[in-house]
Amino acid sequence: MYRDLKVLAMAPCFNEEQKIGEVVKRVPRPLVDEMLVVDDGSTDRSAEVARELGATVLELGRTIGVGAAIRAGYEAAVKGGFDVAVVMAGNNKDSPEEIPLLLDPIADGEADFVQGSRFLKQNAHFGEMPFYRKVATRLHPLLFSLVAGKRVTESTNGFRAVHRRVLEDPGIDLDQRWLDEYELEPYLYIRTIRTGHRTAEVPVSKVYPPKALGQTKMKPLVGWWSILRPLVYLGLGIKK
Repeated sequence: MYRDLKVLAMAPCFNEEQKIGEVVKRVPRPLVDEMLVVDDGSTDRSAEVARELGATVLELGRTIGVGAAIRAGYEAAVKGGFDVAVVMAGNNKDSPEEIPLLLDPIADGEADFVQGSRFLKQNAHFGEMPFYRKVATRLHPLLFSLVAGKRVTESTNGFRAVHRRVLEDPGIDLDQRWLDEYELEPYLYIRTIRTGHRTAEVPVSKVYPPKALGQTKMKPLVGWWSILRPLVYLGLGIKK
């Protein structure tokens, strides 16, 4: 419980045996009621490592996509009666210690959706972030802001907190198959803004490990179309 909020922290995970343990261990347990790892069909020991460290593990049984894993986590949050769901990366690029930064605007009654922004953090160190991602993560918020009708500094970082009233809004349909990959996160953010919910950004860390340790499972062309697609579809009115 954090300031009268029942909190579920969750991390989607696919073959992160070497990193998911650190994610689970770094979550501030006194502030979080449950730590959930959503296993997207891993073929390594990711699920076992997470369980051994005290996390609840929801196994999808097959690899569907990160969007499907996050959707399953949100569904578990609503069914479990949690007030807020906090999402973080399963590959240890976020800082779970910063979860209170995401929760405070919600606890203060100022926001229903809080986006962590690496671009608001002074002297932020991104580690060995690939150059093309430095460009893309700067360009995406500009396009996102045009479509959403609200200026944001960050739109590709998955470290965020969402109140259940957003997840239960009938105007936000996460149960669409085209949201199974990276589409779900920008879709949810845009629809949250468009349906009138209050949003806020807070400064957070984002650190990319050395390339040799594996930085991302996103494929440059396919993955970036995946996170751009909601902007195109919602911007043109193709999807709602």
